[in-house]
Order: sequence, then structure tokens, then C-alpha cells
Amino acid sequence: MKNTFIFILALSSTLLLASCQRNLITGRNQLSIVAESEAQSLASTEYKSFLASNKIVASSNKEAEMVKRVGGRIINAITKYYNEKVLNKELDGYNWDVNLVENKEMNAWCMPGGKIVVYTGLLPVTQNEASLAVVMGHEIAHALARHGSERMSQTLVQQGLGLGLSIALSSKPAQTKDIFNTAYGIGSGAGISAFSRSNELEADRFGLQFSALAGYDPREAVPFWQRMSKIGNSNAAPSLFSTHPSDEVRIAELEKIMEEIYKKYYQKR
Repeated sequence: MKNTFIFILALSSTLLLASCQRNLITGRNQLSIVAESEAQSLASTEYKSFLASNKIVASSNKEAEMVKRVGGRIINAITKYYNEKVLNKELDGYNWDVNLVENKEMNAWCMPGGKIVVYTGLLPVTQNEASLAVVMGHEIAHALARHGSERMSQTLVQQGLGLGLSIALSSKPAQTKDIFNTAYGIGSGAGISAFSRSNELEADRFGLQFSALAGYDPREAVPFWQRMSKIGNSNAAPSLFSTHPSDEVRIAELEKIMEEIYKKYYQKR
């Protein structure tokens, strides 16, 4: 019995080590039992389902035009950056789509494959395009850094579904879809904790870099998160705040990197 347990433990450790992959953008090793192609396929299905059950703001609406414009500029900047770094294969399967949906929650997210949604409830807090770019850049950075897939992998392993996404979908489809939606901040529920601090700092840095390359002033990040922090301390903390800890440490970290990113990447338009 003891030998069997040791064998299973050793096998599990070997499988987990084999499942670690190096992210070419962040340079960090990640647990990844969710293939990017699988994540994108599930994202496409869940994105269509989400749009079908939510009110999309018409493209002719000024706020929707702004969201699509900001998203488009960031996407163009990312595409150019990845091409220059010869990392364009990392964008394989990215069929970008940007939508504004009618929802009072202060939230935004980006699925694998570049499916981006901003909620109308966020716009009164962003107040301007540069702050909106901070949020959208941050969410896109989470997707490109594959933080959601990393969280999914961790949770699937914890729940005994560590053989891969396709097997998890076959054996427990509803539970697996809930894990996916929670990992990417869509709706409520499968009990996954917020992104780790390292994930958040990565998304902050690369998100600001992408928005700066798109021509948005990265120095808008601190005022935006200060506004979010004030709302978070009120009785009506928004969804975005609940998954993005905006505290003094975070703002201090942003203040450290803002000027560097401004000088190195900001391209005023």
C-alpha cells in the first residue's frame, strides 16, 4: 500500500513537472494542462453563449465606438510588437472581437483568442480613453500571459481533473465550464481565488506597455486604480475590484513602473 502511494505521488509529480511550460512573453514557467487551442475553442463557445444572453450595445453608440476604438488601437500595437519580437505565432487563433455590453457591474475581461467584453458600468469610473486603455490592456495581458489557463490548470488538478481540459469537459462538462468562466472573470462561481499577486503585476506591466504602445498615457493607471480603491472601500464594491486587489502596494508598484514605461513605450498620437 505504501509503495503504491509513493508510486502515485511520484507519477503525479512527474506529470505536473511535464505540464509546466515557459511563457515566451513573461519568461515564467506555468502549470499548463490546458492547451491554448482547447482554451480558445471553449472560449469561442462560451463567448457566443455570453453574447446571446446579454445586451450588446450597438456599434453606432458613442460609448461602444470608443470601446472598439481603444481595443482596436491596443490590438494593432500588440500585433506590431509581437511581429517585431518574432512572437507572432503566439497570436495564432486570435480572432479579436471587442464588445460593450449593457451591465451595471464594473467589469471587463478578455478570453483566450481575443474575445473582449467591457461592461457599461465600468465607464463612469474609467472616465477617459486612457484609463479605459489601462483596463483593457490589463485584461488582454492576462489572456496573452495565459493566466486564466494557469488558474484553470491549478483548479482542475485540485479537483482531480488533471488529465486535461478535453477529458474534464467529457466527464464533468458543467463544472469545467464554471471553472473556465470563473477563471476569466465571467459570471459567478466555481470557487477559484483571485489572480495571484505575481499574475496581477505581470498584467499591470504588460498591459501598460501595450496601452502605451497604442498611444495611451500609462500615467493614467494610478488615478484610475485610486478611484477603484475608493469605490472598493464603499458599500458597493464592483466586480472588477473583487478580482483585482487595488491596494497601496499595488499603486506603489504602478508608480515604480509608470515612468519607465512612459519613457520607453509611450507613443503619443
